[in-house]
Amino acid sequence: MTSVDTTWGAGISDATYRLLVESMPEYAILLLDADGHIRSWNKGAQRIKGYRAEEVIGRHFSMFYPRETVEQGWPEYELGVARATGRFEDEGWRVRKDGSRFWANVILTRIDNPDGSLRGFAKVTRDLSERREQEERLRRSEERFRLLVDGVRDYAIFMLDTTGRISSWNPGAQEIKGYTADEIIGRHFSTFYTEEALARGWPARELEIALAEGRVEDEGWRVRKDGTRFWASVVITALHDSEGRHVGFAKITRDLTAHRRVRALEDEGHRLTTFLAMLGHELRNPLAPITNAVALMRAEPIASESLRYCRDVIGRQVAQMTRLVDDLLDVSRITSGKVRINPQVLDLRPVLAEAVETVETEARQRAHALQVEVTEAPAWVVGDRARLVQVLSNLLNNAVKFTPPGGNIHARLRIVGDHVEVVVRDNGPGIAPEKLVDIFNPFVQGEQDEGHSQGGLGLGLSLVQQLVGLHGGEVSASSSGQPGEGAEFLIRLPATIAPATATAAEPPAAPAAPRRVLVVDDNRDAGDTLQAMLQFAGYDSQTVYDGASALQAVRDSRFDAVILDIGLPDVSGLEVARRLRASPSPPPPLIALTGYGQDIDLAATREAGFHAHLTKPLMADKIMLVLSQLFDDAA
Repeated sequence: MTSVDTTWGAGISDATYRLLVESMPEYAILLLDADGHIRSWNKGAQRIKGYRAEEVIGRHFSMFYPRETVEQGWPEYELGVARATGRFEDEGWRVRKDGSRFWANVILTRIDNPDGSLRGFAKVTRDLSERREQEERLRRSEERFRLLVDGVRDYAIFMLDTTGRISSWNPGAQEIKGYTADEIIGRHFSTFYTEEALARGWPARELEIALAEGRVEDEGWRVRKDGTRFWASVVITALHDSEGRHVGFAKITRDLTAHRRVRALEDEGHRLTTFLAMLGHELRNPLAPITNAVALMRAEPIASESLRYCRDVIGRQVAQMTRLVDDLLDVSRITSGKVRINPQVLDLRPVLAEAVETVETEARQRAHALQVEVTEAPAWVVGDRARLVQVLSNLLNNAVKFTPPGGNIHARLRIVGDHVEVVVRDNGPGIAPEKLVDIFNPFVQGEQDEGHSQGGLGLGLSLVQQLVGLHGGEVSASSSGQPGEGAEFLIRLPATIAPATATAAEPPAAPAAPRRVLVVDDNRDAGDTLQAMLQFAGYDSQTVYDGASALQAVRDSRFDAVILDIGLPDVSGLEVARRLRASPSPPPPLIALTGYGQDIDLAATREAGFHAHLTKPLMADKIMLVLSQLFDDAA
């Protein structure tokens, strides 16, 4: 011990005691007189507080206290308690010689003379800064965790005791389940379960699984305070202390009601898409033989005016029904992202002319004045010709449908800056301004007189908007809503530079010599009428009605092409194609004929080795074009 005051007696200078005190560097051990002045100083005190013995002996021990603590009279209070009770213990900030603070554990012990009078105090100080820092880090961590849990509103996060009673409650739990903490803490978590779940003991079973496996995850209906149900995702985790004792459960619940609705809508959308594809196939099957029959009737002269009229009515109505089926399927494909355009540089003027041709007959029947105004210069754009014809036809058809007999329809094509614009305007009843925001939504139609419905599915404008968007363009509508002032639709497509060479396509030439074509279709009317149409066009054709007969026919005879239905009753058209490709002799070119026309169907026929994929009902010019190109390539 350093600088010992001998007035304290011989015991203070005892070597053993001095060795004991000096061998404890983790503790500052010092003696104070009755007034609190320092009388001794060990190495631990020097290490902890930074002073040497000669710097502190004789000074008051309050020198180690922060100013605010001294001003509060805390050192005197400590001495007073130790004087009165014999001992005082405290933790608080103390100050080193260099002015830095440390967190100290301090014990003051009263020392008496043999006669019982106060002799002084023993003061033992330990630096607990590291422990306090750890505690502070833990406290901050717990505080951050508490803030995190309390800040989460999308999840109910709470604790259960070992029996399943709620012991904590975060704001997210209150928001999702409706209970305040005061209302729910202490109650069993089965409060949130439906009667059906309670009847089968599911809450208790969840705790059993969590305890056995560490956690349990579940989705199901839960009940709010107001009795309403919500679809919940629940995770319960068993909690154990450091010694492995089970101390309770953590429970996290998320309200997935909205997500469940979205999943249900997605599933419904998938089912609807599948249904529409099947519907399109089933509707196209009967349309195919009707279309073929009309084509045959148009190919031969009919003396009777009444029969010619009936033929033309059938043709127009079949074309209308085909357009409705195609629109329905196109909307399904576009919304599911399955439509792909085949872009090429093209002049939009002949595209508009082709679209005008599709409505001229109906416009003439309704005594419409159809005016078309186009720029003299080519209007080059990058686009899919067939889809752009569809877009402009839909706009023109819409104008014809809603314009009263004797009305005016005006189509104008012009180049404006770096865009090509097409405007279609009519003088019909127009569109109410408040309806313009919805006019491009599927299944939305303009105002109609209950007794004079214009028909249709309300898909035309939705298709226009989506197809124009696929071309990088935009479409807009304007109308005053006043009868007779009509509506105006504007399409803007990005213009592009002219192609290096642009040659007009020549019409397909008729076959130079009869080619043998096998038609395979389980719909006898469709197969027979297609065969007759091919015979009339100069082809040597034959028809069979199932896959086995098709395989036998190809083995027995030589055909230049096979028009093969995919949906055959015994062996599918895809399987027929695979078997023909596996045979020793190379098969003739195969042309798929089906009511299914989505991307997945096209990919399937392409993988099976088909030369082309045609969808029903089949227009005569389309099959003739495919056959002509096929045989021209083979020539």
